Amino acid sequence: MSVGARVRELAAAYEPPSFEEVPNPDAALFLTAIDHRTGYRGSYRVAGAGPYEGSALLWALGLRAEEREPGTLSAASLAEVVPDRVAELFAIGGETAVGPEIRARLWRDLARGLVARYAGSAERLLEACEGRLGDSGGLIALLGKFEAFSDPLRKKSYLFAKIAERRGWLDVADLPHWQVCADNVLMRLALRSGLVESGPEAEVRAATREAFRRVAEETGVSPPVLDDLLWELGREDPDLLGPNRDLREPPRPDGTHWY
Repeated sequence: MSVGARVRELAAAYEPPSFEEVPNPDAALFLTAIDHRTGYRGSYRVAGAGPYEGSALLWALGLRAEEREPGTLSAASLAEVVPDRVAELFAIGGETAVGPEIRARLWRDLARGLVARYAGSAERLLEACEGRLGDSGGLIALLGKFEAFSDPLRKKSYLFAKIAERRGWLDVADLPHWQVCADNVLMRLALRSGLVESGPEAEVRAATREAFRRVAEETGVSPPVLDDLLWELGREDPDLLGPNRDLREPPRPDGTHWY
């Protein structure tokens, strides 16, 4: 079965997340900003739902805090946030998200930048991009000015854009600028299925984006939905798109997370 046919088969039964649990753009922006390796060892129920683990747990705890005290996830609350407060917000079962110092720094930088440039409002940030993802005034570039969103993959930036679009806070005008995020999960799928050739990281990453752009065009599955589908279903199944190649991934060098 071709990759395109396999994606059509998977998409027919796949429902992408609606993010309806996210109450407002501020909550989406601040949680996306610190959505990286959480370090949680266990899985837990939050407010009777779950159990959650990893990133899902971080989001569940953050949204629960916002629900209990609206405005917790806002520039006004987080411009001077300290690590102990971050650790408190994400504590559960005797553990908390790792690196509260880094998460506090990212939140302070984001909150202060929002205050300085967008009246402290993620909604104003969304208005400023005028529906554009690309170019120097588009949402991805505007977000990239904050430390939390400066990663070369723009994974967090596209996640925020995805949430905002599905919640109706962003009407994307330049649809061709949507792209999948070529992270370790999607690169592994592309390599295993034979969509791309093995090689240097930057080349594999670029080839993965281009390969899945073509798959999106061929199948009619939009890049953000394709990204969700591949990441969610492919995390535990490297042969989701077909084991067309007997690729053995090399050990990760220290500090490298792309495989």
